[in-house]
Amino acid sequence: MNIILLSGGSGKRLWPLSNDVRSKQFIKLFKDDAGNYESMVQRVYRQITAVDANANITIATSKSQASAIKNQLGEKASICVEPCRRDTFPAIVLAAAYLHDELGVSADEAVVVCPVDPYVDITYYEAVGNLQRLAEQGNANLTLMGIEPTYPSEKYGYIIPETGKSVSKVREFKEKPDIETAKRYLEQSALWNAGIFAFKLGYVLEEAHKLIDFDDYRDLFAKYDMLTKISFDYAVVEKEPSIQVLRYSGDWKDVGTWNMMAEVMSDKTKGDVVLDETCENTNVVNELNIPVLCMGCKDMIIAVSGDGILVSDKERSGYMKPYVEKIETEAMFAEKSWGSYTVIDVQNGSMTVKLLIKAGESMSYHMHNYREEVWTVVSGNGKAVVDGMEQMLRPGDVITIAAGCKHTVEAITDLGIIEVQLGDEISASDKIKFPMQ
Repeated sequence: MNIILLSGGSGKRLWPLSNDVRSKQFIKLFKDDAGNYESMVQRVYRQITAVDANANITIATSKSQASAIKNQLGEKASICVEPCRRDTFPAIVLAAAYLHDELGVSADEAVVVCPVDPYVDITYYEAVGNLQRLAEQGNANLTLMGIEPTYPSEKYGYIIPETGKSVSKVREFKEKPDIETAKRYLEQSALWNAGIFAFKLGYVLEEAHKLIDFDDYRDLFAKYDMLTKISFDYAVVEKEPSIQVLRYSGDWKDVGTWNMMAEVMSDKTKGDVVLDETCENTNVVNELNIPVLCMGCKDMIIAVSGDGILVSDKERSGYMKPYVEKIETEAMFAEKSWGSYTVIDVQNGSMTVKLLIKAGESMSYHMHNYREEVWTVVSGNGKAVVDGMEQMLRPGDVITIAAGCKHTVEAITDLGIIEVQLGDEISASDKIKFPMQ
C-alpha cells in the first residue's frame, strides 16, 4: 500500500497534554500488545504494518510536528513537511508530488490518504487496502471510504451513495446537518465522510496543475506559502463527477475531545494518581512528578501537565477550545528527533530546561546570538563539541557555552542534562544551524 497520513491539529481540544508542538496523536494513552504505552501515531503505524508489512507510509505534517514523528517512529516512515499550514488540498498535493518526484512512485500507482488520528481496529486498515485496490481498477477517479453511522450525528458531513451496496457510486455530499436532517440521510444509506480518499497519483497531480502553477515537488515547496488555503473536499471532491464509495461498518471513533478519549484510553488513570472509593467514571492523566488525589469525583476528566491543569465534567470538556485559546503559554514539554525537553522554571533573564537525549542521537551543530547556556550532566555519558573542541561528558560535568559559540552534544548512553539558559532575550528563534566540521 501507498498511504499518506495527514498529521495536523492545533492541540487545543486535549489541553493541557496537547499543544502546538504535541497534538493529540503524540500523547501516549494507549497500549501495544506487550502492554507498553504508545501514541496514536505509533498505534496507526503498527496497525498498518500488521496488515501490510511492506506498506509505504508517508506522513504529511507541519514543521512543528516533524520532530515528534521522528522521535516516535524513527526512520520507519517518510515525512513530507509543509513549510506552513495551507489546509488539506495543498498538503495532499505536496505529499503527492513528494511521492512522485522524490520517492519515485509511478503516476499509475494508487495512493490512499487518511487522517492519522481516528481510533480504529485493524479491520479499518484492511478496508484501506481494499480501497487502494478499488482505485487501482480505475472504475472511478476518486474512491472514498465512508463510515457506517451508528447514530444521526451533527458533527460529520455525509456521503449520499446511489445504493446501499458495499461499493456504490456517490450521488452527492451534504454538509453537517441538524439531527432531524441526519435521520433522513440515514434513511438514504448515508455514510459519515471521514476524509479518506484513494486515487491514482497521476490524477491528483493533474488536478493540482489545473489550480496551481508549479513544475515539481521542489518548485511547489518553494511556492507553498503563496498557495490558497482550501480543503481537498472543496478543491477536488465536490467538483469530481466520477466518485465511488466503499462502505466501512467496523469500529471507528473520532477522539477529538477528552470525553471521547476517555472511552478508548487504555487505563482509567496514568501517572501518580489516587482515586478514592467514591470516585465514579473519572479519568485522570498526570504527567508531573507530584501526586494527584481525587475524592468524590464523578463523570470527570482531570489532566495535569507542565502546560496547565484541566478539571472538567466529561460532557463539558468538548466545549473547552475557546477557553484554551485565551491561555497563552509556551509549550513546556516537546519531543525532538533526538529526545525530549521539559521546561522546569522560567524567570526574567533565565529558563531552566531538562534535556533527555537518546543513546546514539545528537543535536544539530548550532549557536545562539543572544543567550548563554550552562549544562550540568545529571545522568549518562556523551560527548560535547564547542567551537570544534570535543569534551567527553559524565555525571557532574558542567559546561558553560557563551553566546556566539557553536555547539552540539552527542549521547553515548541515554543522557540527562539540566540546561540553564541566560540572557535578556531567550527565544526558540535564536538558533543558527551549521554543518559539522
